[in-house]
Amino acid sequence: MSRRRQALLLPGRNYSVQGPLLMYTHVALQSRGAHTYPIAWKDVDRIAADEHGMVEGVCEQTEAVLDRVHNDDPPLLVGKSLGSAAAILAAHHGLPAIWFTPLLQHYPIVQALRRATAPFLLIGGSADPAWNQTLAKDLPGEFREIRGADHGMFIRGRPLIDSAHALADVIEAVEAFIDTAVWPRQG
Repeated sequence: MSRRRQALLLPGRNYSVQGPLLMYTHVALQSRGAHTYPIAWKDVDRIAADEHGMVEGVCEQTEAVLDRVHNDDPPLLVGKSLGSAAAILAAHHGLPAIWFTPLLQHYPIVQALRRATAPFLLIGGSADPAWNQTLAKDLPGEFREIRGADHGMFIRGRPLIDSAHALADVIEAVEAFIDTAVWPRQG
């Protein structure tokens, strides 16, 4: 059986898989031959209401898709904000991951990131209250901080082109991570 590259796209609470971070990552993954599985959270307000419900709800819904797609080539998890609660699954199953604006203020997520054995990339903005650069530096994965970016990866109070450049920096980091840590390109 041939190995298939696969990735699960895990949105945020108010950030769908059509948002630019996940949409551009989706295109980058498809250009590398990966099949992507976008998730739409069921009852998102309920699962986002408290930390325990968030972890349980995100993991349960992600695990249902993971059970259908997991083969001998571990899928990549790509999550935005709320989706970063699936870091628990990534740590448990040894899955590589990309976490946009991860919820680093939530202990179960941070503990899962500390236990991770597969490569992961954290991307956050210095103006995002959920981001913690000191903590991100101490975790075993790679990280990229976008100076001045908020939780939506916008640089408020600046010309829109600055946010577009920030998005370009994010996508450059994502492609480099995919090509070196997840599916290294054969030279």
